[in-house]
Amino acid sequence: MKAALILTLSRIVICPIFLVVYLYYGKMGIPLIVMPYILLFLLLVCELSDIFDGVVARRQKQVTELGKILDPMADSIVRISLFLCFTQGIVQLPLLLVLIFVVRDSVISTLRTVCALRGTALAARVSGKLKAVLQAVAIFFILLLMIPYTLGLISLAMVQEISLWVVLVTAIYTVISGVEYIWAYRNYIRQSWTNTL
Repeated sequence: MKAALILTLSRIVICPIFLVVYLYYGKMGIPLIVMPYILLFLLLVCELSDIFDGVVARRQKQVTELGKILDPMADSIVRISLFLCFTQGIVQLPLLLVLIFVVRDSVISTLRTVCALRGTALAARVSGKLKAVLQAVAIFFILLLMIPYTLGLISLAMVQEISLWVVLVTAIYTVISGVEYIWAYRNYIRQSWTNTL
């Protein structure tokens, strides 16, 4: 298996580890004060692998069609999984808010697949890349917010309220990026979709 592909798949493997640590840190004997640092480390590994899998693929000429599909898929799986984690435990995000991320990525992935099957590759947009960065920053911010909470410096209610606003802003931009993507490729999408009917 190629190195770039291993890096991509490693992000997917880290997701359940993140979930278990976040939800079951007490049963695992992990102190609450330590838990945010472990989660930050896992998230950092995910984000670094996201950066380096592209670098490795280009330098070692390992860019493949499978890699082009798996890379954005791994990104979506990781970030949506982490947001879904935050609907439980300490953060308690509203599930309906997180479903915005699920719906947006599902729609775009479906459109990409339909177009690819018809021979049209829809490239990533700057708005989509910015969306990914914004989501990663939101997750980092929430994890950083847990640190003063575990030290007793801020209340649980404050953690939940600030997290809600951060994710709400991220969700709004996520919708905007999805609409921009569809609008930019509307002619390709219409043509590919028509040919499948």
